[in-house]
Amino acid sequence: MKKEISFTSNFRVRFTECDPLGIVWHGNYIQYFEDGREAFGRHHGISYLDQEKHKFSTPIVKSLCEHKLPLKYGDVATIKTTYVDSAAAKMVFKYEILNPEEKVVCTGETVQVFVELFGEMSLEIPDFFREWKQKVGLLDE
Repeated sequence: MKKEISFTSNFRVRFTECDPLGIVWHGNYIQYFEDGREAFGRHHGISYLDQEKHKFSTPIVKSLCEHKLPLKYGDVATIKTTYVDSAAAKMVFKYEILNPEEKVVCTGETVQVFVELFGEMSLEIPDFFREWKQKVGLLDE
């Protein structure tokens, strides 16, 4: 049984994401994590729209971002987004962003909880999410 699954995608650093020296402003890395989660979700069938269809949202309750090297305007970077399985009613993602030379520039983690669209936090894994975990091999059949 797998304990994590990943998806890797690329993005180009835009001018608007940089400071006057052409270096990515540190706060934009959280947005890159979200871009990675969205790409992961579309690829693995658990996008924000899929969650909304089941009347849930998944707000972030924890985020961690560790900077190693800078990204610069025009760089095409790679983000590896990994879902780490948990028995709790939450989603844990780890991130690794690589520069064009494939050196690690940033790592991070986010934790999201399941909240019904009307604001009630779910203490149990929602049925649709349990079914998704089974489909991708994170739960025994």
